[in-house]
Amino acid sequence: METVVTVRGIRKSFGSISALNGVDLELRRGEILALLGNNGAGKSTFIKILSGLYRPDEGWMEIGGKRVDWRRYGIRAARCMGVETVYQERSLGELQPLWRNVFVGRPLTSFLGFIDVRAEKRATAKILEKVLGLDGAGMHPDASVRTLSGGERQGLAIARAMYFDASIVILDEPTTALAVNEVEKVLSFIAQIRAEGRSCIFISHELSHVYRIADRFALMEHGRITAVLERAATSQEELLHRLMLQEGER
Repeated sequence: METVVTVRGIRKSFGSISALNGVDLELRRGEILALLGNNGAGKSTFIKILSGLYRPDEGWMEIGGKRVDWRRYGIRAARCMGVETVYQERSLGELQPLWRNVFVGRPLTSFLGFIDVRAEKRATAKILEKVLGLDGAGMHPDASVRTLSGGERQGLAIARAMYFDASIVILDEPTTALAVNEVEKVLSFIAQIRAEGRSCIFISHELSHVYRIADRFALMEHGRITAVLERAATSQEELLHRLMLQEGER
């Protein structure tokens, strides 16, 4: 299977604190890769490097076979290379209408260079109906984000990434604190990422959710990837056991 992201020897420190200690990992095309580990394992630092928010101290990364130039790699460059990140919080502005949330920072413009509000609203309506399956009377582009449930908000953030043609979607705890039916919605949205041939890195502490949807599991501890397991060859009990062993070694 084709590899879309390769990282080797990624290190990152904050003063005297070493967050990443030589991370090696590959992400394949059309797969969901779960990144698992305890708090402080280095997961958040790692995805912030992938998404262009942090610059590593050492190591290299390739996306789509192209070596990343860390001097020029930031959030905008990451997006240009197809990387989109949906964080657990602050992915959407609750007081803003849906169409503004979809196109914040990346507006559609007319041939004169002005923001094309009508085009943005049409595109948002299509996302609501075709991608999220939300076509009720209250679901329209001018509706506030507050009208959406937790699962629908995550779905909108994921759909936004896909609208902008992300080939690599990073999800940070997308099912945390959601009711069971909301979890099902989010997992179906994640499955859609794979169905479209895109790749996904899924960070979660909810092992049952991860095991249902992921193709591989990358275990992280002390700033390193300690194991990468194939779902087809790993039971949920074995995965839990491996994570508990890591917790006991801390």
